[in-house]
Amino acid sequence: MYKILLRENLVPNIHLFKIEAPAVAKKAQPGQFVVVRIDERGERIPLTVADWDEASVSVVFMEVGTTTRRLATLRAGDAIADFVGPLGLPTHIEKFGTVCCVAGGVGVAPVVPIARALRSQGNKVISILGARSKSLLFWEEELRSVSDRLIVTTDDGSYGRKGVVTEPLKELLEGDEKIDRVIAIGPAIMMKFCAKTTEPFGVKTIVSLNPIMVDGTGMCGCCRVSVGGVTRFTCVDGPDFDGHQVDWDLLLARQRTYLDEEKRSLELWQHQCGERT
Repeated sequence: MYKILLRENLVPNIHLFKIEAPAVAKKAQPGQFVVVRIDERGERIPLTVADWDEASVSVVFMEVGTTTRRLATLRAGDAIADFVGPLGLPTHIEKFGTVCCVAGGVGVAPVVPIARALRSQGNKVISILGARSKSLLFWEEELRSVSDRLIVTTDDGSYGRKGVVTEPLKELLEGDEKIDRVIAIGPAIMMKFCAKTTEPFGVKTIVSLNPIMVDGTGMCGCCRVSVGGVTRFTCVDGPDFDGHQVDWDLLLARQRTYLDEEKRSLELWQHQCGERT
């Protein structure tokens, strides 16, 4: 069992758990993820590593389906059955020059350690943080502390600059300063349009893909994606890929495969919770 050392509610329906897991923490690197299972009958879900120290790993998750809603009922002092990792290949870090890190919504959690690592290698880091509204923004100061410049956008204009993240991204690419690499992490549709924005400029763009995943070790094949016309397994070949090579339409379609089943599962769990109360 893995003990929850800290629970922090970041914004409505988005939470941080600090989990006691020294073996995982010892080998964690930016860009990797863990697979979590609440109990022996629970679903396995992948969560990106947001931070770590000698004895613990922090993960950030949004309440979406049954498992994340169940996870959100836990408190500090509770424990989960499985916390497997670190999994996946770490983000490639070297001195590129000027790197633009684009974080959408919950994507800011994995972007912070990546930006920190990039800066430690002597890169200039320009970060763009976007959310639908001010109420959904978190870790602004954490990202600012590891960036040379931070641009904040909200879709509704309730905070920062009104608009989506691709607008300042395009302006940076059109500006006088050369952008050597872009790293974009967030909803698949956001990453798709970041890649579409950078493609005409020929700037390599790395995205962290989030398909359906089960075992996290390459055995089940559920996380398969098409990159450059070749089938890849996100859990062992990624999660980072060249955004210009990803078949985004296939990824988005596969993410919707079990929407009906997920809806029924959530409705059943909510009904059961109602009966217990």
